[in-house]
Amino acid sequence: MVPKRPPLLVVAAVIKRDGRFLIAQRRTTGSFPLKWEFPGGKLETGESPKEALRRELREELGVEAEIGAEIGRYECDYHNFRKVTLLFFDVPVYTGEPVNLAFQQFVWEDRHRLKEYDFLDGDLDLVRRLVNGQILPD
Repeated sequence: MVPKRPPLLVVAAVIKRDGRFLIAQRRTTGSFPLKWEFPGGKLETGESPKEALRRELREELGVEAEIGAEIGRYECDYHNFRKVTLLFFDVPVYTGEPVNLAFQQFVWEDRHRLKEYDFLDGDLDLVRRLVNGQILPD
């Protein structure tokens, strides 16, 4: 019997500017091509979730970020992949203008239009809560 692997821990940033949220579309290559997500990624050995998110935002968007409170935590079982535990953090402050270093594209979108995008399954509940104004309302 193969031992079960623990869920993969993934962190994501909820960045809001002028009433709009930064969302990113995955590239055509790799897993889950062209799905939308909040920027972030996997933890590296020895990193805390906030350290990992700070690094990921530097690598993906070229910004230095202040990581705020955890605003969501969900477990998602992606078919033919492993379970993922997603931790979403508010990013209230960052320096530098975001540039696309890792995505097909990224956009700043109004919370009411987020539901129009094809998000990764693990992001859907957070999107619903943002759209409904349950977290980070205008």
